[in-house]
Amino acid sequence: MKIEPKTFQPISGQALLDLPQVLALQADTQFAMRVVASVLPFRVNNHVLEELIDWSRVPDDPMFRLVFPQPGQLEPAVFDRVADLLRAGAQEAQIREEVQRIQKIDLNPHPAGQLEHNIPVFEGERQQGIQHKYRETVLFFPSQGQTCHAYCGYCFRWAQFVGIDELKFASREAEGLVEYLRAHPQVTDVLFTGGDPMVMRTKVLERYIEPLLKLDHLDSIRIGTKSLAWWPYRFVTDSDADALLRLFERVEQAGKRLALMAHASLPVELKPAVAQEAIRRIQGTGAVIRCQAPLVKHVNDDPQVWADLWREEVRLGMVPYYMFVERDTGAREYYHLPLAQALEIYREALRRTSGLARTVRGPSMSAHPGKVCVDSIERIAGEEVFVMRFLQGRDPEWAGRTFFAKYDPQAAWLDDLKPALGEESFFFETDAPASVARTRLAEPV
Repeated sequence: MKIEPKTFQPISGQALLDLPQVLALQADTQFAMRVVASVLPFRVNNHVLEELIDWSRVPDDPMFRLVFPQPGQLEPAVFDRVADLLRAGAQEAQIREEVQRIQKIDLNPHPAGQLEHNIPVFEGERQQGIQHKYRETVLFFPSQGQTCHAYCGYCFRWAQFVGIDELKFASREAEGLVEYLRAHPQVTDVLFTGGDPMVMRTKVLERYIEPLLKLDHLDSIRIGTKSLAWWPYRFVTDSDADALLRLFERVEQAGKRLALMAHASLPVELKPAVAQEAIRRIQGTGAVIRCQAPLVKHVNDDPQVWADLWREEVRLGMVPYYMFVERDTGAREYYHLPLAQALEIYREALRRTSGLARTVRGPSMSAHPGKVCVDSIERIAGEEVFVMRFLQGRDPEWAGRTFFAKYDPQAAWLDDLKPALGEESFFFETDAPASVARTRLAEPV
């Protein structure tokens, strides 16, 4: 398939107000965008603007709601504080001070204990740029990959993009990652994440990946990316696209499994010819593509959207993997849904697909104690309960365990739930402190 090359053209920050498409909107809409973009990161590019957003449907187009600032992304009191400063013509330093206070306090930049409990200590030092929450899997944040081709409004890693160093995870040291992995032979999987590692040039990515191919205990290398949706040219016509695919092939030839953890929120992201050609080329290297995304209000809170998305993924040879619950950070109040509603959307979407799409797990929360799935709502001993299950846990013994929480139609996160059936606490609150679980992970075996 012949795909014409395209030059990547990013638009970020307040430059959104210069876009012709935005200038055509009403003045109060433009001002609201300015307010939100002062607090939350904004980035888009020419592929998203030209091929994914239906501008005839704006402001109701779900891709527009996904990418462009929406007034509801900030709580009213926060929105008004920033709006008042902008209307008053406040000094840039004053605005920046207020915005950083909001980012650090009001928006919960690092949920689920990421700073306190996920960063391991190795040889007496905290390993910045590494997270090790689950025994077999290490997350690595290469510093050159801590941005994306475009930003999702609901991104739970928004703090990587706002320019406050103390809120970032990042590492430049490939050697440090290799040393850590050699000392932890229980680790079988490394996940490169960010940001988006696919913003890196292939030569940079090679410096991180090539040394890992010599580690016998490492089975899989995963790369978390939204690039199939936001910039599929990365795999097709970019100047080093062929070199990237050869790198993927070398991973497979070394006896490792390369998994591209693709982030797709809407079926339209997979429709462009360039996206489908990118998928075909990646699969030609032997890599597998697994697909995941959060369920978010105003964007994909419709079971038919998810059924269509999963069917399209299966048709293209990809594996539906996770439906996530929106995390308790950033613009959560605008995007999140109650767990009961999330479960109903998930189950109804599954009913509309064949068995090949039912590899997807959800609705799942990456909460402090681990990855927890809402399995069902049942009545047990006269009490209505959520049936919950651990898919992963800080303590590996928790994986696969079921527990029960009181049914709460408004609960939207694990922390909102209370134990059911007369229990005073959940087992994971008393079985092993987080610090003990972290020690089990961080110490060499």
